[in-house]
Amino acid sequence: MLKLMKINVSGNRDLCTALSCQKVKKKKYIVPVIASVASLLVLLVAFLIGWRFIKRNRTGTTVGMKQTHNIIPHSTNKIGSSAFQPRNHQCNYADIIDITNNFEKIIGKGGFGTVFHGYLNDTQVAVKILSESSAQGYKEFQAEVNLLMRVHHKNLTSLVGYCIDDKHMGLIYEYMANGNLGRHLSDKQSYTLSWEERLQIAVDAAHGLEYLHYGCKPAIVHRDVKTTNILLNEKFQAKLADFGLSRAFCTEGGNQVSTVVAGTPGYLDPEYYKSNWLNEKSDVYAFGVVLFEIITGRPVIAKINSNENIHISQWVENMLYENGEIQSVVDPRLRGNFQLNSTWKAIELATNCVHLNSIERPTMNQVVVELKECLALALEITPEKDNLFTKDALIRKMTLNIDTHVNPLPR
Repeated sequence: MLKLMKINVSGNRDLCTALSCQKVKKKKYIVPVIASVASLLVLLVAFLIGWRFIKRNRTGTTVGMKQTHNIIPHSTNKIGSSAFQPRNHQCNYADIIDITNNFEKIIGKGGFGTVFHGYLNDTQVAVKILSESSAQGYKEFQAEVNLLMRVHHKNLTSLVGYCIDDKHMGLIYEYMANGNLGRHLSDKQSYTLSWEERLQIAVDAAHGLEYLHYGCKPAIVHRDVKTTNILLNEKFQAKLADFGLSRAFCTEGGNQVSTVVAGTPGYLDPEYYKSNWLNEKSDVYAFGVVLFEIITGRPVIAKINSNENIHISQWVENMLYENGEIQSVVDPRLRGNFQLNSTWKAIELATNCVHLNSIERPTMNQVVVELKECLALALEITPEKDNLFTKDALIRKMTLNIDTHVNPLPR
């Protein structure tokens, strides 16, 4: 049989083999562990709470800035630095003074403010300074910066930079050496644009509008198409300018948006004026008015007598109705140097653009196509043939389509 062995533990102090002693020792180890874990949990919770608080404050500050400015934050880059880029640059008022040589040369004025000539890194620029008396100036300034920062086309003026410095705000554009189209169509201008040059300018401007309507998502309505907002560079290439009134709208859920009526007298779509419903056909109407100006060289609204004014579209209708001769409406400074079929087609296109019913107006895609056909006809060197367009039919169309009662809201 096996003998049980006994272990002698005598002489080992604090050694206890009783079950009660073992339970006490376990408690001595458990308590410190629990305390340590609890401390770590408290620290972790405190860290998470602090981190969320800091994040919330930062987010709130950022949102507040976006609501206030809605444009890119102020950049500390100076003009002379290599970081100055042709786009997306904000400068300060001291830079503007330097660019314009202390506002030495004025090249234009408008509802927004005064436009000055300047130099930026040996490149000519135009600097438009917001007038403090302009009630809607800041909203238009903000709208133009936001739009030009994201849309780029050869027939839209390029934004080089902008300034927000205390109460001073300005926009820096590429310089357009030949000014605006309106100036070249006035009697005061010594140089007379040829018929071919006028059509090419119309094609360029139409391309710019076509891009806004169909090349941008969401689509953009300019809302202030007029000859003074069509600028010409040194090669007489035309570019649309002044996007302060422009509005973006979604064409997927519907092709119009309700908005407060704004525009320039004479160019304002009568349908939009009456309904407050804006769509791209409002730009088409204004472009039709521009075409009439290009053809006739006359002001949009002219005085008949001290009590009565006449719109350019109504004047063209009256002149053609009275004698049916296209020479009676074409700018006399051209001295008969225009292609007959090309001119009749341009008048027909302008008439369609100012149709009272916006649905009946062409799209800017169609306008571009037809203007290119006008230009192709104008560049023909073959002798004149029979008219491609029936004058009587065109006059009847104008009589039915053109509203003589236009009440646009001044900008």
